[in-house]
Amino acid sequence: MRADDARGLELLLSKPYLPADFDQEVFEALWTVWEEPLRTVAEQATVEERRRMAMERYGFVPHPRDPSRSLQYVVDSEGRWVMSCLACHQGQVRGVPIPGVANASYALETLTEEVRLVKVNQRKAFSHMDVGSLMLPLGTTNGTTNAVMFGVALMRHRDPDLTIVNRPPRFDLVHHDMDAPAWWHYRRRKSLYADGFAPKGHRMLMQFLLVKENGPERFHEWEDDFRAIEAWIESLEPPRWTGDVDRAAAVKGEAVFVDHCASCHGTYGPAGVYPDRIVAIDDVGTDRLRFDALTAKERGDLNDSWFGHFGADAEGMRDRESPIGYAAPPLDGVWASAPYFHNGSVPTLWHVLHPSERPVVWRRSATGYDDIRVGLEVEELAELPAGRLLPSVRRAHFDTRRPGKAATGHDFVDALTEAEKAVVLEYLKTL
Repeated sequence: MRADDARGLELLLSKPYLPADFDQEVFEALWTVWEEPLRTVAEQATVEERRRMAMERYGFVPHPRDPSRSLQYVVDSEGRWVMSCLACHQGQVRGVPIPGVANASYALETLTEEVRLVKVNQRKAFSHMDVGSLMLPLGTTNGTTNAVMFGVALMRHRDPDLTIVNRPPRFDLVHHDMDAPAWWHYRRRKSLYADGFAPKGHRMLMQFLLVKENGPERFHEWEDDFRAIEAWIESLEPPRWTGDVDRAAAVKGEAVFVDHCASCHGTYGPAGVYPDRIVAIDDVGTDRLRFDALTAKERGDLNDSWFGHFGADAEGMRDRESPIGYAAPPLDGVWASAPYFHNGSVPTLWHVLHPSERPVVWRRSATGYDDIRVGLEVEELAELPAGRLLPSVRRAHFDTRRPGKAATGHDFVDALTEAEKAVVLEYLKTL
C-alpha cells in the first residue's frame, strides 16, 4: 500500500469528522434494553460475550486494534464513539472483513433507538443522530439506509459555498433505503449513485459531513484528508472468490456473459472496459422509487455546490441530472457484494438469474454465506412472521412488498437457458 493510500485508511480509522453518537458506557449498557430472552442471555454472559452479541446485533466489525469497539466508529479523545464512512462501507463476508465491502448487516435505526433508551436511563444528552432520526428515517431494513435523503436534507440548510442558512425542514422527501456499493468499484466508475448523476471526486465524498457543527471552514480544512481517503478507495482491489470454481463451465459462462451482459456491465480482465451505461428505467424494470425520489433541481444543486466545484465537475454529464434510469454497475468481486440491486432486495446471484424465484420476504443469517447460490445465507418466507413484531425484529426481515424494496426487474436473464445461467453463475465467481 502506498503512503497516501495508507494515510487515507488511517484517517478513516482514527480521525473524527462528526459529533459523537454515544460513549463506551452507553455501548456497554445496550443489552439492558434488548428484548427477552436475549436480555437475560446477555445478563448472564461475560462482558466480552455481551460485546460480541452487540457487535452482531448492530452489524459491527470488531476493531483489529481493540475488539471492545467497532471498526466502523472512531473513538475520540474523550472516549466517545463517532460514526465514520466505514459504518456503511465496511462489512464482512463469511465473517471475514473485506476492505471496501458494504456493511450488509448495519442496523443503524435499531442502534439509534436503543442508544436513546440507554441515554434516558443514564440521564445523558441526546446526540444529533438521536434527535435527527426522530424526523428522518435512518433505514427500515438492516443493511440498507436512507442515505440519499440524508444528503438532500442536509443540503437544504446550506448555500452552494456550504454557508449554513436557516431554512425550515422539508416534509415532502421521498424516503427510501439504498444498498451501499462496493468501494472497489469506485476506480472503474466515472460517476456516483444509482442514477449516475454526480461526478466522482474527493469533495463529493464529504457531503455527509454536513451537520451544523461543521461550517465551511471545516470542509476546506479537511479537503486534503479526503484526497487521501479517495486515494485509498481508488487503491482497493476486488476480492477473489475463495471457493472452488468449475473452470470449464466458467469459460463457457464468459462467452454467454459477453454476448448477453457485457454491453451494460462491461468486460473483465487486463483489457476490460466498463461502459458506465445508464439503462432506461422501463427497460431494467427494477424498483423505481429511488429514480423518482430526486428532482433534476436537487441533483443539479449538489453538482453546482462546492462539492462539485460549482458545476465544473459536471460538465459533459448535465443530462444525467434528468436521468433516464439506473447505471449498470461493474461486477468485479460481485460474489462478495450481496445483496443485489440498488435497494439490496435480492440476496444471491442465483436469485438475480431467476427472477420468478426471488423471495417475497427474507432474513439473512449473521455471517453465513451461500456458496451454491452465491450470496447471503437467507431464510426465505412468503410472509412476515405472524403477530406484532418488535421494530428490531421487523428490520431484520427484508420485505419486498414495501415501497422502494421491490425485487422486480432485470428480466433480461430470462433469455438464457438454465444451462447458460449455470455457467454464467460460475463465471461471475471469477470476476
